[in-house]
Amino acid sequence: MTGRMNRRQMMMLSLPLMAAPSALLAQAARPTAAAAPAAAAATPAAPRSRAPYDPAPTEVAIRDGFEVGSIIVVSNQYYLYHVIAPGRAVRYGVAVGTAELVWKGRAVVGRKVEWPSWTPTPAMIERKPEQYAKYANGMPGGPQNPLGARALYLHTVSGQDTSIRIHGTTEPGSIGRAVSNGCIRMRNEAVMDLFDKVPLGTPVYVY
Repeated sequence: MTGRMNRRQMMMLSLPLMAAPSALLAQAARPTAAAAPAAAAATPAAPRSRAPYDPAPTEVAIRDGFEVGSIIVVSNQYYLYHVIAPGRAVRYGVAVGTAELVWKGRAVVGRKVEWPSWTPTPAMIERKPEQYAKYANGMPGGPQNPLGARALYLHTVSGQDTSIRIHGTTEPGSIGRAVSNGCIRMRNEAVMDLFDKVPLGTPVYVY
């Protein structure tokens, strides 16, 4: 599709981030990691019992070094972090792409839309024509639209549409799972909260 990235381009963009350990982010209720030399900053912490999964927006401590205002998604933990201050972030539960469709990379918020319309990509229609072909000409925004109440459109720094969105959902029970076609789902009340806090140009890092 004109102006959008193909799968190969998206994979090339993601390569610098694929090896980044999710342990860079400290979980809520864990003590903040002690200061460490820069060379050791990416070393995972010692194993600890993991708290139960909690998708509700929660302010948590994170490791230092993340840009204030940025969005960090840790796909294998199903969390999105909005960095609000050095060492602090608001954590939201998300759903991410299935194993073969999960997207990782660096982008910026290039567009913001309330109650967005939705059109499945040609690849989605090819994979599941019985499910998506009827929406080939698009579906208007509204409570039944799979993008939910709000959408943040992720672009490359040069302005190309990655086809990846951070958006709401009509399936809140999917949060905390790998079920999407590559986009990052949030509960509607959560994406509405995030939408109001992030301006265009916000950097987004998906690990």
